Amino acid sequence: MSWRIIVISKRAKLDYQLGFMVVRSDEITKIHLGEISTILIESTAVSITTSLLAELTKRKIKVIFCDEKRNPSSELIGYYGSHDTSNKVRHQIAWKQNTKEAIWTEIVTEKIRKQKEFLELLNKEEAILLDSYIKEISWNDESNREGHAAKVYFNALFGLDFTRTADSPINAGLNYGYTIILSAFCREVVANGYITQLGLFHDNMFNQFNLASDLMEPFRILVDQKVYSMRYSELEHEQKMELVNILNQEVRIDGKNQYVNNAIKIYCKSIFDALNENDSSLIRFYSFEL
Repeated sequence: MSWRIIVISKRAKLDYQLGFMVVRSDEITKIHLGEISTILIESTAVSITTSLLAELTKRKIKVIFCDEKRNPSSELIGYYGSHDTSNKVRHQIAWKQNTKEAIWTEIVTEKIRKQKEFLELLNKEEAILLDSYIKEISWNDESNREGHAAKVYFNALFGLDFTRTADSPINAGLNYGYTIILSAFCREVVANGYITQLGLFHDNMFNQFNLASDLMEPFRILVDQKVYSMRYSELEHEQKMELVNILNQEVRIDGKNQYVNNAIKIYCKSIFDALNENDSSLIRFYSFEL
């Protein structure tokens, strides 16, 4: 099982050799590709061979590229994530609207539930209000309880003056962490043979990752928890690495303790099963309890 998250943060050349990624920097390091789940190339002073890129794509290893400010800007996504991708995409296009709405309702409900649980851990009285929003959720969240819950939730965490649109260290951390989580979900969507552009609820013509944006919603809280606990004034390399390491955090899903990376696999597979079987009860959400 792949589990390692590799971060390349300084000048290096990456190439492929007999099943290994070879990192040529001050020293030469070899890492077997079978151990790697994600590679974060944080520096623009890194060169990478096409033979390695081809092998990483073949093995469905997520590669995230950063810009000159060391913020995630793009990722490597293969054209074909599964041997029967064409058939999977046909199924995706044919998913019933009623089923998609039922699953989106479950996802939104779980997201607000996770937000409420986090506020309860912090002894925030706003958790009571979020609990009332959960009870008020309508079909497909037509009353936008998710939006109301988000405002209450973020104000409870970061103060009444906080907004998600502000240019601040907190938002920088949230956005960085969300990008890492989104990339993990994109990997799973493609690995299962589906395309990321066609979402359940998200339907933005400029968003390449509508489906991954839908599925990741309950996992955003893991980023919120980390950003809240770090209490930093500037988002530096150390804080970014803590956010990347969320994928190695443990949660409980389907009766077992799993790394977040693997929990995402289990959760996504359950979502696709639910969509194909028209049965939202097949969804497997994670919990914080270990």
